[in-house]
Amino acid sequence: MAGKPDHLCVLVHGLWGNPEHLSFLSSSLREKHAEDKLHILVVKRNAGSFTYDGIETGGERVANEVEETLEELSRSGHDIKKISVIGYSLGGLIARYAIGLLFSKGLFEHVEPVNFTTFATPHLGVRTPLRGYHNHAWNVLGARTLSFSGRQLFTIDSFRDTGRPLLSLLADTDSIFIQALAQFKHRSLYANITNDRTVTYYTAAISQTDPFVQPDALKINYLDGYADVILDAQNPVSPKLSEATLSEATPALLQRLRKSTKTGFQHAPLVAFLLIFIPIGSTLFLLNSAIQSVRSRQRIRLHEEGKAGADFGGYRIPLLNTARKEVEDMFENMNNTQEQEYLAEDSEEVTSPTQPVSPIARRKSFLSSPELLDSESEAEKAREAGGTDFPALALTQDQFRMIENLDNVGFKKFPVYIHKHRHSHAAIIRRMNKEGFEEGFVVVRHWLDNFAL
Repeated sequence: MAGKPDHLCVLVHGLWGNPEHLSFLSSSLREKHAEDKLHILVVKRNAGSFTYDGIETGGERVANEVEETLEELSRSGHDIKKISVIGYSLGGLIARYAIGLLFSKGLFEHVEPVNFTTFATPHLGVRTPLRGYHNHAWNVLGARTLSFSGRQLFTIDSFRDTGRPLLSLLADTDSIFIQALAQFKHRSLYANITNDRTVTYYTAAISQTDPFVQPDALKINYLDGYADVILDAQNPVSPKLSEATLSEATPALLQRLRKSTKTGFQHAPLVAFLLIFIPIGSTLFLLNSAIQSVRSRQRIRLHEEGKAGADFGGYRIPLLNTARKEVEDMFENMNNTQEQEYLAEDSEEVTSPTQPVSPIARRKSFLSSPELLDSESEAEKAREAGGTDFPALALTQDQFRMIENLDNVGFKKFPVYIHKHRHSHAAIIRRMNKEGFEEGFVVVRHWLDNFAL
C-alpha cells in the first residue's frame, strides 16, 4: 500500500451474501478516503451457505479474520489505532457478535472503536408480530428453513446454557456485546420504510411501532440535500390530512389497526404457498434447506473441533459478566406476505419505555385525531408533536427489552424511502449495478457524509 493508514474499516455481508454484495460500499468508501488514511477489510469467510451456520459461528469467523488482518498489517508496519465496523442485513448481527468478542479480548484497549453502522439489519429478529394463524404459520415454517441462523433470527433458539435466544443475549445490558457497542463513538442504522421483503422497518429501525403502514395518509419529511430518500429522523412523518378529513378517516383507520383486516383474497399468497407450493414448488426449496442444515451442522462441528482452518476455542469466553438464489427469492416473497399486528386493547404486555407509542388500549388514533384524545391538552401536545403517536406492535417481551437496551446505548436512526425499485433490501446499499437502484447512491452518500475518519 502507498501509505500507512491507522484506521481499519470492516464490512460484513448478509444472509446468502458474498463480498461482491458490498462492492459499492467498499468502492465508495475508497473514493472518499485514500489508502493512506483507511484500510478496508471486506470479510469473506461467511460467504454463501456459510451464513446458515448461525450468528455465533459467523461472529467468531469475523473476529478471527479481523485479528489476522490486524496482525498482518502490524507486520507490514501499519499501526492500526482506530476501527469501524459496518454490517449489512444479517451481517449487522454477526458484526455485533464479533465486536463483543474483540472487546472481551482487549482489542478496544489499544484500538479506538469509531463508527458502527448497520444497513437493513434485523436487530429484533424477523418473526412476524403474532396475531392470527397466518403469522403463526410463517414463524413456524420460516424458522426451520435457514438452519441455525433461521432459529436465531426467529428467536426460537436456546443459546448455550443461558436458556435464552441469542438475540436477547446480544442486547443484554450485562453482556460483552452491549458493552462493546457502547464503546463506539458513533452508532447509526439505516432502515427501509417499505418494500423490504427480508427485513421490515420495525426490526431494522429497532422500533416498537411502524409509522409507515399507511404512508399515503402521512406527509413524509425528508432531510434537505438527500433527494427524497433519507427521512428526517427527528420528524419523519406528520399528518397529511386536514382536521376535517381526519375526523372522517380516523375511525376507519383505527379499526384497521385494532385487528387484522386482511381478506381471504389478500391472504392468497399464503394460501397458495400452503396449497400449491408445499406439495409442488417448495419441494426443492425444503430439500435444499434440509441439505444446507446438514452441511451447516457438519461445518459447525469442524468449527467447534478446531478443524476449520483456525482455532476458535479462544473465543469461547464468558458472554455475560454475570439453490441459493431461488431459496432467497422464495423466503423473501413469503416473508413479504405477512402483516404487522398490534397489541390488543386488553393486552397486559409492557412496551419499551424508551419510545413514545399510542397503544390502542389508550384509544388514541395513530394520526392523533383530537376527537379521540382524552383531553384538549393532550390534543394540543399531539398537534405540537406533529401527530406522530402510533400503536405498539405485538412484539414479544424479549423484543421490547431489546429495544429498551439498544436505545439506551443509542443509535442514530435513518429511515430510507426507496421509490424506484421494489427490492429495497438490495437497493439500499446498491448491492448490484442494476437499473432502479440509483437511490442507493443517496443512501451511501449520506453514510459517507457522517463517517468519522
